Amino acid sequence: MSQPTLTIDGLESVYDALATAIDQAGQDKAQLFLVKLALLNANALADAQLFQQQITTALQDL
Repeated sequence: MSQPTLTIDGLESVYDALATAIDQAGQDKAQLFLVKLALLNANALADAQLFQQQITTALQDL
């Protein structure tokens, strides 16, 4: 069974919301915000193995 994905418009909306939230958190709290967000999303995903795969994918080509 494949995971549902967002449309391009959905991804753009998420990107805009994330950028705004990072700006709102401020440079000194951005890293903490991103860690909290990642943990909340991992919990919502409820699949540690899939979350690890996403970490691996996100680390590629940095």
